[in-house]
Amino acid sequence: MKVGFIGTGSMGSLLIYALIQSGALEPRQIAASNRTPSKVRQLSLRYPGLHESQSNRETVIRSNIIFLCVKPLEFKHVIDDILPVVNSNHIIVSITSPVQLRHLESSLPCKVSKIIPSVTHQVGSGASLCIHGERMTPEDRSVLEGLLSHFSRPYQVDEACTRITSDFSSCGPAFISFFLEQWIESAVKLTGIKRADACALAGEMLLGTGKLLTEGGYTPQELQARVAVPGGITAQALALMKNSLDGVFDSLIHTTHDKYEEDLSKLDEVFRAGEINRQQY
Repeated sequence: MKVGFIGTGSMGSLLIYALIQSGALEPRQIAASNRTPSKVRQLSLRYPGLHESQSNRETVIRSNIIFLCVKPLEFKHVIDDILPVVNSNHIIVSITSPVQLRHLESSLPCKVSKIIPSVTHQVGSGASLCIHGERMTPEDRSVLEGLLSHFSRPYQVDEACTRITSDFSSCGPAFISFFLEQWIESAVKLTGIKRADACALAGEMLLGTGKLLTEGGYTPQELQARVAVPGGITAQALALMKNSLDGVFDSLIHTTHDKYEEDLSKLDEVFRAGEINRQQY
């Protein structure tokens, strides 16, 4: 199997690392291209055998599965560039949530999927969201998800739920880290605990909590009830947070969805303009 990456920024390079580190692929099975060639050169030095493509088209030609790891508004330009060398057997995978399957399937003659990765893949953990196009056969889905399963839990979702599922799996680490950062800063300021100790304890707590929710059979509500004794310290602190955070998560979801809809509207316009141009010429 040959896998290509167009775009090797933060998430593209993370996926390359995860595939190699987990043993899913050897560097010689990967080709990559970037509009800044030095970024691919750095990857090839880190992973000897990884192929430095001189163009996006070369990446496609050398690959069976191609991950498009570029910003939303760059997609149309990249697709137009690689279109002459894409064939029906290729599997092209977007990792960008606002890019819709209909955008890809209307512009490309191949099989397409959308995968939303997470920074947690760096440690072989977390869910990778999978939204497959109509041309993807069960065998194609199995191959793609088989790759992802080496470092994550592939999780099929409906495209209509892309944003909210991404809030948890992809944005969630940043949201939870922000919460922990604020908690740690207050602890250091008010109690004198060393920041390193607070960070270590918070990390271990978060790891254990995740296991209780995924392996221990607890729901969040059940876990709170398990820890919080009525009238105790935890229960009193939970009551404070319930009052203080009232409406915050509604606002968080509105914020992420509004930005998603804004990006989607821009993409619709870009792809619609491309379709009009094709019809004219």
